Amino acid sequence: MNRHISSLRTIKRVLRAVLGAGAVLATVPALAAEPVTSDAAQVAEGEALYEALCAACHAPDANRIGPAHREVFGSRAGSVDGFSYTPALQSLDVVWDEETLDRWLAAPAAMAPGTSMGVSVPDPDRRRALIAFLRSLSVAGR
Repeated sequence: MNRHISSLRTIKRVLRAVLGAGAVLATVPALAAEPVTSDAAQVAEGEALYEALCAACHAPDANRIGPAHREVFGSRAGSVDGFSYTPALQSLDVVWDEETLDRWLAAPAAMAPGTSMGVSVPDPDRRRALIAFLRSLSVAGR
């Protein structure tokens, strides 16, 4: 079974147990068939996707296999203190915003050949949700 689908099913089961079946789809739109329509819903979807796709290597507040993501929105690529970046990221001259994060998440190796980032997010709606979540981790959602 696809690991992502399995993770989303696990999240859905946990939320049903905690919130009740009716609240799950309203709380985590990534698990619903309907598109995300509000900023809060998009951030919630992005958080669920972050847990499913990113959390194995990243965390908001700690460097792991990948760098911490708190305050990444609006920062320069390769600038998280205490993280050892590949030369590809050290030389990438971008500030992370909607456009650059969208390009990065769509095809990291195309944007920075030699990067160790091995995950891409081909679906533009999922990228938008992840970006909304990353933006929410920044001061005042810059």
